[in-house]
Amino acid sequence: MIYVDGVLFPYENSSSSLSSSSQGSSLLLDVMTHPVIISASDSFKNLEEQRVTESCSRKDRYVYIFQREYAVVNPALVDFVGMDEATTCVGLVIRNRRSGVTSIAHMDSPEVVDLGISQMLSLVMEDDSDAAELDVVHMVGGYEDVDLKNATGGDDYAKPEGYSFPLCCKLVESLQKRREKIHIQTLFILGHNTKLDAQGNTCPIFNGFLVNTSTGTIVPASFNRSSRCPDELVRRIRVSASFDDPSWKGKLLDTYDTKTDRFIIAPCSWTMRLVEYVWELNQLPDEEILVNCSTSPSAEGPDFIDNERRIWKYLLKYPEWSKTFPKRQPRVFERTANGSWNFVF
Repeated sequence: MIYVDGVLFPYENSSSSLSSSSQGSSLLLDVMTHPVIISASDSFKNLEEQRVTESCSRKDRYVYIFQREYAVVNPALVDFVGMDEATTCVGLVIRNRRSGVTSIAHMDSPEVVDLGISQMLSLVMEDDSDAAELDVVHMVGGYEDVDLKNATGGDDYAKPEGYSFPLCCKLVESLQKRREKIHIQTLFILGHNTKLDAQGNTCPIFNGFLVNTSTGTIVPASFNRSSRCPDELVRRIRVSASFDDPSWKGKLLDTYDTKTDRFIIAPCSWTMRLVEYVWELNQLPDEEILVNCSTSPSAEGPDFIDNERRIWKYLLKYPEWSKTFPKRQPRVFERTANGSWNFVF
């Protein structure tokens, strides 16, 4: 159940004449235009983006998640949790107001939303038998990668093309169907998170965020390469490999262990077909890589192509997934006294 400003948000039930996808579109647009949500978006837009570097993550205890990953963190063990690199993806934050336990996910497809939210909530609600109030629910990311007005053809409930809008619809619709009381605080998505670049292309205002686990406050954020850790390349590879690994169908990728404050990076297999495809992609010029490998070619960051080529170099060097995940066991990292991560096994 979705609440805005402490009030249960109206929603047409399944007996409505609108289709399920149209109901999701209607609900999303109604919530986005709520005065409280508009005010929260304006406030978020005016915040200064925080730049997270390795030196920051050594001073405080951070957890960073990549695309299609999620993490549930305990404020007693983790100071900040965050993500970035979202263009058509959306970052979701769900926080238990009683315990402060915070769950975040980097959602990249409607197909992982239903199971993904259940994964996120499994530990957030574990010690809360009353299934109480899930305060501080935020969505940040996604932008108007299509012209919604033209795409709907004048019909408010039509389903436009693009990537951001269908994902945002699915997220809000799935949260509405949950039994928990979900209080939406921030919905910095789509039009709220859209600007024009120098060439007149739409792009996101912010691509990431950082959550203070003690206070629950959220600020726009970006991370440099050294702070996107541990095991950056392997975790990036899992995003592509998980599409062909049936064990991850419809799920977010397990990455972090809440109780031990360790990264336990669950195994993921890949096929020689992926390796062969990567070899072909690696022959392409940079501009074709953008078109072939991104859902938002004009909105990607300056290191997108370099990141892709580093991933491909790893896969070409280690074409057999069992070299990365021997006996299909996870890769485990422990936090050291100075804030870095140590590979255990």
